Amino acid sequence: MRSMNGADGRVYAVLGPTNTGKTQFAIERMLTYSSGMIGLPLRLLAREVYDKVKRMKGRASVALVTGEERIVPDQALYWVCTVEAMPTGSIVDFLAVDEIQLCGDPERGHVFTDRLLNSRGKLETHFLGAETMRDVIAELVPDAIFQRRERLSNLTYTGAKKISRMKARTAIVGFSVEDIYAIAEHVRRQRGGAAVVMGALSPRTRNAQVEIFQSGEVDFLVATDAIGMGLNLDISHVAFSSLAKFDGSKIRRLAANELAQIAGRAGRYMRPGTFGVTGDAEPIDSNVASAIMENRFAPLRRLQWRNSDLDCSSAASLIDSLSATSSHPLLVRARNAADLLALCEIANSSEVRSRLRASKDVKLLWDVCQLPDFRKISIFDHSELLKQVFTFIQDRGFIPDDWLDEQVGRIDRTDGDVDALSMRIAFVRTWTYVAQRQNWVEDCNHWRERTRDLEDRLSDALHAGLTRRFIDRRTTVLLGRLKRKEDFVPNINDKGEVTVDGQFIGRLEGFRFRQDSGSTPEETKVLRQTAVAALGPELSLRSSRLYNSPNSEFDFSSDGTITWNDHVVGRVSAGPSLFVLNVEALVSEEAAPVVRERVERRLSAFIEQTIEATCEPLLSMQADEEISGQARGFTYRLVEALGVIKRSEVWEEVKALDQDQRRGLRKHGVRFGQYCIFIPSLLKPLATRVRWLLRSLSKGTTSDSFAPQTGLVTIPCAPDASLSDCLLSGYYPLGERALRVDMLERLADMLREKDAVQGFEASSDMLSITGLSQEGFASVMRSLGYVSERGERDRVKLPSASPDSEISSVAAPDEQDIEIKGERDSGQDINGTPVSGQPAPQDSSSEAEGKIEPSAEASVESRASAVDSEGDSDAESSDPQQAVAREMPSKEDRSAGKPEKVVFFTFTRKPKRKRNPAHRRRAGPAERENPAEARRLEKDADGRAPKEFKRRENAKRDNRVDGAKTLDNRRSNAGKRRLRQKKSNVPDQKRTAPHAKQKRAVNPDSPFAVLLELKDRL
Repeated sequence: MRSMNGADGRVYAVLGPTNTGKTQFAIERMLTYSSGMIGLPLRLLAREVYDKVKRMKGRASVALVTGEERIVPDQALYWVCTVEAMPTGSIVDFLAVDEIQLCGDPERGHVFTDRLLNSRGKLETHFLGAETMRDVIAELVPDAIFQRRERLSNLTYTGAKKISRMKARTAIVGFSVEDIYAIAEHVRRQRGGAAVVMGALSPRTRNAQVEIFQSGEVDFLVATDAIGMGLNLDISHVAFSSLAKFDGSKIRRLAANELAQIAGRAGRYMRPGTFGVTGDAEPIDSNVASAIMENRFAPLRRLQWRNSDLDCSSAASLIDSLSATSSHPLLVRARNAADLLALCEIANSSEVRSRLRASKDVKLLWDVCQLPDFRKISIFDHSELLKQVFTFIQDRGFIPDDWLDEQVGRIDRTDGDVDALSMRIAFVRTWTYVAQRQNWVEDCNHWRERTRDLEDRLSDALHAGLTRRFIDRRTTVLLGRLKRKEDFVPNINDKGEVTVDGQFIGRLEGFRFRQDSGSTPEETKVLRQTAVAALGPELSLRSSRLYNSPNSEFDFSSDGTITWNDHVVGRVSAGPSLFVLNVEALVSEEAAPVVRERVERRLSAFIEQTIEATCEPLLSMQADEEISGQARGFTYRLVEALGVIKRSEVWEEVKALDQDQRRGLRKHGVRFGQYCIFIPSLLKPLATRVRWLLRSLSKGTTSDSFAPQTGLVTIPCAPDASLSDCLLSGYYPLGERALRVDMLERLADMLREKDAVQGFEASSDMLSITGLSQEGFASVMRSLGYVSERGERDRVKLPSASPDSEISSVAAPDEQDIEIKGERDSGQDINGTPVSGQPAPQDSSSEAEGKIEPSAEASVESRASAVDSEGDSDAESSDPQQAVAREMPSKEDRSAGKPEKVVFFTFTRKPKRKRNPAHRRRAGPAERENPAEARRLEKDADGRAPKEFKRRENAKRDNRVDGAKTLDNRRSNAGKRRLRQKKSNVPDQKRTAPHAKQKRAVNPDSPFAVLLELKDRL
């Protein structure tokens, strides 16, 4: 460089406010020369100018030199540098220094003052800055040529304004990292997000954040006063969150010219800009505001200066020369900077003092002390690091790779939050600066590449962290499209997740849109607006498809929910009557009114048609005007019970019905059974579900705990299951199991033909219609009041049986050893399930429901398996054939010649006797007087009666039975024969059932033939 006294090129001072194009003018002038250099106040701005010049002149012709970055091609002609990093030995045709008014800055001013006094271009020099520098430049550089440039647009003060009311393209300025983060978080909650720009950011991170703002992805920028140093951004309004800052030593208010430098970023080129305050900042004084708008500021009277003519003979001499003062009245000695403070700290160390043996050692120490404190730690810790670097370079000539690798390796991580990443970037900037210095490391290229790569990765991670923390991309993207009034095309996956432009906004369940929960009212509002714009056409299309769908695509549950293709679309509630329900469509408010109307109309039709199809017998009975009198009252009871009622509950009403009334009820499908009165068609699965729905809505309950699986004849019955729930499901409780009522009546018909006094065994038809094994059937019979007696007998072998087969023999037919096999079944029950004993009818109702019933073999075996698997674990098998096989002897027993045994049960039932309640047994005098005797009559803890009590009770029972039998034998010749046979004590003589009563032939011409036939039916 040349001193101010030796310059032979022209010196220009281009002064004016912001937005005058000074920097752009200097760049254009530089490119007209064969070589040039421009010094900029920030490395962010240096990187921006470098990219611009590189695009115009090519990578090989442009160099970038900053404290942490050095890109110097071999044939570099144009140098873009930070002011501190401007090379001192290069001679170029053109030289420019931007923001020259920073000569008055307390921290960095001495560097700019040095460039003003000592830096010149060979042909042309430009100093760019504010008008406040005119007087000092005129005095310090007498040959300077002044050029004033006017602002291209107007700047207006708008006062205070809340962030929630600020217009788009606003920059909010803070003066600390804490303030920046707090403001950015507030903007995210209120307005969707903001980009963050700070001088401490790496160029890569800053450029990425600026790109978010420039592209319009976010409308707000939160930044420090770094944006006032020539950064060209698309800003319409600048809002100050504070009017004071910490300048390194104290908190002070910003001067009017400093506020103007920042506020001038508003408005670019010919577009006007505004500025104001926000948050806790007090309004700007009217005089200050007028000065900013009119660009009227007091000129600078003092410039920061530090002696550049250094004496390096010793550390003390160096410190003295740096502390020297200027004789010029405009130049004041700068306060002790960080490098000077570090030099003083290290020079006082005896270890370092002993190493300063020559002038080169002092120069090296001063060179090391100029390493910036990017980490912003204490002066002591920073001095220790500088001392270590100085020792390595002096002893070895460079910093060892292993030590540097250890330092860099500690921060080579990209995890953590924004603060952690920012701290690592500050640390890596230290080692980047070290790698850029000549002869400080052995392999400069390696360490430059490694530190730059680490800084880039940390910068990308920091950018991503800032974006996640301070930008709600979903809100900003959707809000931008809403403002531009663009059409939304929603994407709905198979899970119902709705996305717009890749942003998840919620889930569409049927016709209900469940918005993704937003953390702020602003987010919720944007999501709702997007849903209305995006889902309107989709909901209309869905309603059209639903309206034209068949009933088979709809379903309902006992709680009243209606589904369409597994989507909940509606709900039913109790209506004005039992069979008339209210239907409500579950449609979001985002849908048009016609969508709700269309859905409700279709769902109402589905419910009405389903009830009419399944409950037609009940509806027809209600509407039948021929039913009157006692039959009308009974009809009311049957409809109230939804088609299935226990006979004993309506005994008096049934008894009062005459034959014509019963015939009228049978016309509607009513069947009068021994245990229940029911309508068989209402026992079908769909009809049962409808009856559960009607009962649940009428009673205000939603329980369907007893609703069984379809196709089961008998099911387990919980002890707490109510009779009404069982009957509503079509089952009659019998102890631990419940039997379907139609099968119970069929079983009752079979039992009436048996001699319960003499005893009988279960037939194959009985086992088939119940789907139970011998043990399970015995349990059901005991619940019906029968006494079961278990026995075993030898199995009769068939000649065709193979001795090696798994089941070598079967019981003879006359012994009624039952194997449940589907091929024996030839009929069907009320659900269409095949049952033996009756021909299979053609049930058109099964086809109406679209259900294909299983085959006879599959039906019987599956029902037996499903029922018995839940029955008594110690007595029943999940498969009747397996139960029979389990009762048979093993293959080894058969080979040993042991007879095979089968288990059978004999069922008897004592005749009912009317007993006077007064005849119930009371405790005798001996029992009252002897408590021990009374206790002997009680059951023990195991539920078993004492032996003496059993003996007495058995004797009394035998006497009663014998007495009854004797009386019966006297009244019947058959009884007398049985009595004689018993007294003859003939062993093992098979009891014979009494002869069936012969039916008398009925004369068809007799007038009583019809009555006799009706009597037989009843």
